[in-house]
Amino acid sequence: MRYAIPDLAEGEWHETELEIERSRFLTWTARIPSVESFEALLRAARWSHPGANHHCTAFIAGPPGEQNRIGFADDGEPGGTAGRPMFQVLEGAGLGQVGCVVIRYFGGIKLGTGGLARAYSQAVGDALQALPLREVIERTPLDVRVDFAGEAIARSWCGEHDIPVEAVDYRADGVTLTLGWPLDRAQDLETLNARLKGRMTLLTPS
Repeated sequence: MRYAIPDLAEGEWHETELEIERSRFLTWTARIPSVESFEALLRAARWSHPGANHHCTAFIAGPPGEQNRIGFADDGEPGGTAGRPMFQVLEGAGLGQVGCVVIRYFGGIKLGTGGLARAYSQAVGDALQALPLREVIERTPLDVRVDFAGEAIARSWCGEHDIPVEAVDYRADGVTLTLGWPLDRAQDLETLNARLKGRMTLLTPS
């Protein structure tokens, strides 16, 4: 599976700002590979903006379509006017490992439930438009055994096919290469085996 995630290091966030009817909406968006990383983002937002009226949240700590490591919260706004609309924008964008905190400073003019939902949705939508992204490819380990002379050939083939060599095990009878095989690609090693003239063994997990 291939999908886009925020191109941000752990502990970094991207900040955008929106003003509606004198209320300020600061949106912190970050890469969220785990629930713990989202909790750290929320702590940082609350520490940096202790005087804000609300710190509303939404996150997907996994690939698009993740069902378990997700969450959203209104943090004192009327139920369903902040966290859920924020989450729906994240979900609709098709991104993975993403989360945001929208920090609201109330400007004195009430927006109503519909206005609040639109404001929080817009805050997240604007943030995602400005967010740097990169692609993630989900992979599974695939072990291939070759002789010593075949290691360079196998590495060259892997480089040509965008297959990373994630580990190497040297033994008396040859070399085992652990490949990071893309989950969205069939495990077709015929061209590699042909290049190695049949001197290759695909190892099955024990």
